[in-house]
Amino acid sequence: MTTALGAPAARRTARPGGGSVLHWIAVHSIAIALGLMFLLPLLFMALTAVMSDQQTLTTQLWPGEWRWENFAEVFAKAPMLSYLGNSLLYSGLATAGMLLTSIPAAYALSRLRWRGRNLAFFAVVAAMLLPPQVVAVPLYILWARLGLTGTLWPLVIPYLLGDFFSIFLLRQFFLTIPQDYADAARVDGCSEFRVLLRVILPMARPGIAAAALFCFLYTWNDYFGPLLYAGERPESWTLSLALASFRGLHNVEWNLTMAATLLVMLPAIVLFLFAQKSFVKGITFTGVKG
Repeated sequence: MTTALGAPAARRTARPGGGSVLHWIAVHSIAIALGLMFLLPLLFMALTAVMSDQQTLTTQLWPGEWRWENFAEVFAKAPMLSYLGNSLLYSGLATAGMLLTSIPAAYALSRLRWRGRNLAFFAVVAAMLLPPQVVAVPLYILWARLGLTGTLWPLVIPYLLGDFFSIFLLRQFFLTIPQDYADAARVDGCSEFRVLLRVILPMARPGIAAAALFCFLYTWNDYFGPLLYAGERPESWTLSLALASFRGLHNVEWNLTMAATLLVMLPAIVLFLFAQKSFVKGITFTGVKG
């Protein structure tokens, strides 16, 4: 009797979560396939980066000898640390400037009542639809007359005036925060600045993290901007621009090209792995209210 009663229970405990491993794989087969589609190119790039230059010209996919010195050779053939500093300067200042200006603008569009607020929001949405290449020529003439071409400042300064996509993203997230918290803070005598600083910002950390990550990754991978404004001065190049030049100089040495590409991608991958929970949460709650 004990065996007969215990057998169904054993079968139930042998299938945690309502299914076996094969059932879990079947349910998540599309996600697994998509994950492999994204991971296989990265794996191919990593394996090619540690091959010899002769092996990269063959059909072999697995390194015959692991040449870790390829990464050191990349630094020997190009001043990658200087380019890394330029990329960090560009992305760091742009992200900090975006947060400093876009957060108050998003708060004003989402929480404050003032005449013309909806019109201003429509202007932000319309500006998001404008391709940057449309205004590239007049902006280049402006920065050339100011004597800032050949540097990264024409790319950083616009973020000090706000970023339309970040304003939209943060505004949508601020709308998901209940109004009662801000009203209670105002009743206690808080000004609008203190409401933003003490109430809204702590509750909006996932949205802020998502906006910051979007801005950092965009500026980190930006190629058009540095090429336009700093292309004439190699000492002002970012990693994306330097990588294109490196690939042109070493187009036959695919092992070095892949090693350089992996080094450029590594900081962005590490940043995303550390911030992915806040990033996903911020994106999830952004579109709840309109």
